[in-house]
Order: sequence, then structure tokens, then C-alpha cells
Amino acid sequence: MDEANRAIAKLLHDLNRRAFKKLPGCRHSVFIELDQPVLKHLLQDRYHYAEWKTVRAGIDYHVEVKEHYYSVPYRFARLELDARYTAGTVEVLHRGKRIAAHARSFVKGKHTTLPPQMPPEHQAVAGWDANRLLNWAQGIGPHTEATVQHMLNARRHPQQSYRACMGVLQLSKSFGNPRVEAACTRALKLNAANYRSINSILKNGLDRQATTANSSSA
Repeated sequence: MDEANRAIAKLLHDLNRRAFKKLPGCRHSVFIELDQPVLKHLLQDRYHYAEWKTVRAGIDYHVEVKEHYYSVPYRFARLELDARYTAGTVEVLHRGKRIAAHARSFVKGKHTTLPPQMPPEHQAVAGWDANRLLNWAQGIGPHTEATVQHMLNARRHPQQSYRACMGVLQLSKSFGNPRVEAACTRALKLNAANYRSINSILKNGLDRQATTANSSSA
């Protein structure tokens, strides 16, 4: 192949400089005069191969690209969008306009979320993570920790449960750690480990009552 290319290059050089029969000049001279002055400069950045995919943002305002989830502004939840992704970036577009851009991640099943794209109620817990919530819960008691872990696992995107987890933990400021731990114990036995149930248990003093082993018989 290299030998063929070298041979063709020599013939091409001679062909481009061969004089026209009916016009002045040659191919090379016409290129210099007409084409070369209007050629555009090559781009400084190297070309990056990109693929496109039609995606739909879930109710959690994330789109899936190659088994990783990327956030878009929450107002685009449930809409059909276009994703353009390269080896290093993921861009999401709505009607041709870019609405989100992320560094590409190859970790499957995980999520990349930009805080400014979160609804206000989710931004309120920005800066928190699962470990921080679990450490707080552990300080209250093992059943509180188990409750928070259950709530984190209940959502595809754990960060969307952070606010509810914080709500449960902050109940300790009003009712004290022992009562919150007792309420979480009861909620777990009743398969109702969520903020609404735990708050109701505490407000109605049910944490002070014994819980039957079989809640279905209650």
C-alpha cells in the first residue's frame, strides 16, 4: 500500500502540473489562483467522534446513556430529548438547544447530577450524601439507621430521598433520639419506613405502644 501511494503521489504531481490543452495554466495554477484563497483553516481542536440517541427524561429528571444516568433541568422531566455523547462528554438537547452537559462516566447504574438542575426541594439538601445521613442516623440508633438505609434504597436515585431522610432525622430535635428510634423500630415492623408514617407514629404517641409481631393481625 505504501509503495502504491508513493507511485500515485508522483503521478499526481505530474498530472496537476500538466498544461491544459485549451485553457491557460494547469490544475495546480488554477488551484493556487481560485481555490486556495478561499479555503478555511483547519480547526484547532481534533475531531471527536460522537453518537446520538433519543432519550426520555424520567420523573427524576435523569436520562440514561450507556447505563449511566445524567441529570437535566427538572422542568424537562418526562420529555423526549436528544443525547449526543463522545468518549469524554455527554450533551442533552431539547429541540436542537443544549440544556445539559456532563463529563462522560462509564460507571454503570450510577448517577451524575448537577445541583442547579435539581428542583428547589432537592437543592435544599445539596451537599449531603448517603454516608453523612447514615452517620447521623447511627447516632440515633440502629433501627433509625436501618430506616434511612431502607429509604435510600427505595429510590433509583438515592439523592431524591435525602430530603425525606433528613425529615426523619430532624424529628429527633422535636421528640428526642429515644422516641425516634422507637418510632423507626415500629415503622420497620409495619413495613412503613417512611417520613409520613414515622411522623404520624410520633405525633400520635404510638412509639410508646408495643407493636405486634404480625402487623396484619392488628
